[in-house]
Amino acid sequence: MARYLVERTFPDGLGLPPTQQGNEVAQTVVGNNAEKGVTWIHSYVTTDKKHTFCIYDGPSPEAIRKTAEKNGLPVDRITEVRVLDPYFHY
Repeated sequence: MARYLVERTFPDGLGLPPTQQGNEVAQTVVGNNAEKGVTWIHSYVTTDKKHTFCIYDGPSPEAIRKTAEKNGLPVDRITEVRVLDPYFHY
């Protein structure tokens, strides 16, 4: 399974509150992703909440785009990535 960095822009800011409602939205995203074999690992959010950088595992960029569309999420760019650990020489 490949790993991808998904960049998104939210002009009005990310509207995912740290509440039960936000949790329900996140769980819906996870469930929709699973239908296409896509796994949301984690995300980084800018302090203004207008950009996210999300790490996903999935079969293809197309699968990630399709789940994003179903979830109503924007996609600016999808880049296949690998882990580079600063302790790789140990």
